[in-house]
Amino acid sequence: MLTGRATAAGTARYGARAAAKLAADYLRPLTHDGVLVSSIGLGSYLGECDEADDIRYADTAHHALATGINLLDTAINYRCQRSERSFGKALSRAVRMETAARDEIIVCTKGGYIPLDGTQPATREEYQEYVKREYIDSGILRADEIVAGGHCLSPAFLADQISRSRANLGIETIDLYYLHNPEQQLDAVDEPELQSRLRSAFELLEQRCAAGEIGGYGCATWNGLRTAPGERGHLSLAMLVQTAREVGGTDHHFQAVQLPVNLALNEAVRTPTQRIDDRELTVLEAASELGVAVVASATLLQAKLASKLPQQMREALPGLTTDAQRAIAFVRGLPVIASALVGMRSAGHVRENLGAARASNSALSA
Repeated sequence: MLTGRATAAGTARYGARAAAKLAADYLRPLTHDGVLVSSIGLGSYLGECDEADDIRYADTAHHALATGINLLDTAINYRCQRSERSFGKALSRAVRMETAARDEIIVCTKGGYIPLDGTQPATREEYQEYVKREYIDSGILRADEIVAGGHCLSPAFLADQISRSRANLGIETIDLYYLHNPEQQLDAVDEPELQSRLRSAFELLEQRCAAGEIGGYGCATWNGLRTAPGERGHLSLAMLVQTAREVGGTDHHFQAVQLPVNLALNEAVRTPTQRIDDRELTVLEAASELGVAVVASATLLQAKLASKLPQQMREALPGLTTDAQRAIAFVRGLPVIASALVGMRSAGHVRENLGAARASNSALSA
């Protein structure tokens, strides 16, 4: 395993190398201890569970680390654990070849969904047999702790998943560990029960921070933070932070949330889905007030925003050459956003997308 974790000094060193070719605001604070993250990050959600995409992801991640991206984002259930393992190969190669040092790289992963291992089962029955054999019979979780056929937040399950992710990634410490779509639990339980389950999960995550297995934690959501209060599936950021404070005190390690932010899904910017006291705020406003970093997912909405953008977007972002760059620059230019995640599986995509950080987008973000 690679020892250590991302540090303020290491990420500042990485930023100094990137400064000559990328925008002055390219690296941004991610955590309260001064760790800096590239404002474009590498995602790893899409792809086949096969060796060809394993190679593409590993090669692309290594190229990204060499050219200005120091944030790798994955999840144990992405591509049947293959995305984590591909990033693990890239990290090992990068450190061995001195492309980047371990303390320069922020590695993020997620737990919550029961992951497959290498391949997808052919039938639902095979999947259920796999879950029973691998997780229930082994005592890692109970059948009544599974929601929606494959989601679990029990402390024992999360402890197991952190251990597996560290092995897949080949690292001693995961820099940022997200609970994956905790709003999924609301398919089966009410909000007070969800808060109780989150409290237990946060207690486990604080323990793993103390043990050095993770550096910090947060929640990666799809609908939860964008859903209005009172609607099914809503997550309160204030509740998440308050729960972390109750569990970990003022020095708790709840550091970031991840949610879709893009030209089409712009609720985080425009819709007041969060409440602090009696005030209605957007996610970005609430995160700023609560001191929580925001990482944007689905920046290109699975390539749907990589082409055919309206002419006014081209006029608003002069100096950019592709619609993918414009869509990324929109998200990167928003206040509070620490990093905009983009799935990439080729060096050409990395080069193109980094072009979004070589020109000013201040006119749009203003």
